[in-house]
Amino acid sequence: MSNTPMAASPLTRAVLEIDEYVSGLGWDQPARLFALVDTARLRAEQPTLADRLGLPDEQESSGLTPIEQDEIATDKPLDEFLGTIAWPDAVAGCALAVERLMLPPSAEAQVPQDLNEAQLTKWVAEHPERQEVRMTVAVLRDGARESALRLRAKDSPTEVLTGSDLVPGLAEALAATFED
Repeated sequence: MSNTPMAASPLTRAVLEIDEYVSGLGWDQPARLFALVDTARLRAEQPTLADRLGLPDEQESSGLTPIEQDEIATDKPLDEFLGTIAWPDAVAGCALAVERLMLPPSAEAQVPQDLNEAQLTKWVAEHPERQEVRMTVAVLRDGARESALRLRAKDSPTEVLTGSDLVPGLAEALAATFED
């Protein structure tokens, strides 16, 4: 992807590439799961696939290539679905792009304490300060993590926030897909 910063780490570049790709699909999208594979290994072991993906021959050896997986099952909660995943050794990491509603920290004191999950979801969806956010979170087998957050209200590549610990719960769930 042409807008991905070259000064970033390979994992940050992969997260921003996925964010740019998903952004191009618009909002109100289902969650999307990606395998992250070492680009040099992919080029060496699967040259036909690398050609189909449009990977250049001179791709740097430390790069990661995101490969979108089949559609995520919507008949179970995301954390349960992630608990069913096991990656082959060729996969260096994984990433997930998912949209959610969030509230600013100032609204936390307003949350009623006696709500079940469905009621809380409805309460957040109706809150006047809610924000729609797309979170792209990636983890590697070695424990490295990266995230990108994009607010629907500020839907611009220059407004994407990145950091390794922005969505720690989701990063933990993705990291668990690599545990034996």
